[in-house]
Amino acid sequence: MNRRQWLTIIAIGFFALLAGVFSSHWINQPQLASEVAIEHFLGHDWQDPDGKPANSANWQGKLLVVNFWASWCPPCVEEMPALSRLQTEFKQQNVLFVGIGIDSPSNIREFLKKTPVAYPIVIGGIDGSNISKEMGNTQGALPFTVVINSQGKAVSSKLGKISEDELRSIIKANL
Repeated sequence: MNRRQWLTIIAIGFFALLAGVFSSHWINQPQLASEVAIEHFLGHDWQDPDGKPANSANWQGKLLVVNFWASWCPPCVEEMPALSRLQTEFKQQNVLFVGIGIDSPSNIREFLKKTPVAYPIVIGGIDGSNISKEMGNTQGALPFTVVINSQGKAVSSKLGKISEDELRSIIKANL
């Protein structure tokens, strides 16, 4: 091959790389949950780790921070103390955090003995994973956080570990 052909191949490769980087960033962005997905989430029969029903009707009319997590997920575990602090900080302002554990009830119970949190945890299992996808988590990865305003509309979602400051800003902007 001559020099011109090599430069053409390199240029095409470079533009393909750029296209891949920019499109993967766009494609991997979680979508905001639809009203139907939120209704399905709120209407689901959630149970706490002890098998007792969780009354999701009490979640309506609040600013909800819904966090899908698992005890075997390091970034999930790393962000939980911040979520717990924020629940305590905003509890009097009609904000409720809800953790959806994509794990077995026994694993979640054991985890919560060592790492208590200031917000309710419910068992998600396979249904929780599917609801996470309905709510915009196209990757099905964890952690995944959705913020739903008091009118029942999704206002934010984040795939991956969310920082305390980022989440505090989202909450304050939607109170």
